[in-house]
Amino acid sequence: MKLVRYGPAGREKPGLIDADGVLRDLSRKVDDIDGEALSPMSLSGLRKLDTRRLPPVKGRPRLGPCIATPPKFVAIGLNYTDHAKETGAPIPENPVVFFKAQTCIVGANDNVMIPAESTQLDWEVELGVVIGRTARYVAEKDALRYVAGYCIVNDVSERDFQLSRGASQWSKGKGCDTFGPTGPWLVTSDEIKDPQNLDLWLDVNGERRQTGNTRTMIFGVAQLVADVSRYMTLLPGDLITTGTPPGVALGMKPPQWLKAGDVVTLGITGLGEQRQRIVPFKGRRMAA
Repeated sequence: MKLVRYGPAGREKPGLIDADGVLRDLSRKVDDIDGEALSPMSLSGLRKLDTRRLPPVKGRPRLGPCIATPPKFVAIGLNYTDHAKETGAPIPENPVVFFKAQTCIVGANDNVMIPAESTQLDWEVELGVVIGRTARYVAEKDALRYVAGYCIVNDVSERDFQLSRGASQWSKGKGCDTFGPTGPWLVTSDEIKDPQNLDLWLDVNGERRQTGNTRTMIFGVAQLVADVSRYMTLLPGDLITTGTPPGVALGMKPPQWLKAGDVVTLGITGLGEQRQRIVPFKGRRMAA
């Protein structure tokens, strides 16, 4: 299944994309695409639905983040050897774990806003893994049983915030508003036979910047789920974004940082595509 959340930001409804590409309303079946809806029992029930009897959605509504606000947004850094090398970082011996803020999550085609004081805005196409069952100290051989599905994540990054202002952790440069475009849809794990054989790509203004495949991850999906579950309980609806292949702005000589007006498009085999326009900061900084 391809599960979606559609409608205005903050008022999204649950839906699915049927075999003919028609958006169908799921709001009479589940309240939202969240941890409860992604449980094995719930997904089993959704798979049995006759999608032709679900109401089609008129028009072309906005697609929001494909999962409701996850309990945790866990991110993995430096998980492709070539990406680690291009950034000048050593190859990690264990998964590098950090967190992205819930408030960074936006729809796959929403604008990405340049933060105030930003000078080094970067992109990262990544495979997102959505948890469907509570996972605590799971074995690697069993880890994929805890995965409800997969999606695309753009791990947007501000490198000056991340590397110069972040001390020994990266959250300042990873959690800014709009820095987590997610979707367009969540593809349930039964449709992704091998998460370690998916092509990834990303373009900036129509020029290819990233090309990769999940087979070159240092730590595969099963390893990551098992490892993270050793240190924290993973809950249904949690999102893990798994690292990016080479080709980021940070690794270019000289770096070509994103600027207002740029358009970023990205995709992963079987998981659809994203498209974001980069826009200037439009908020109002609050006084001290």
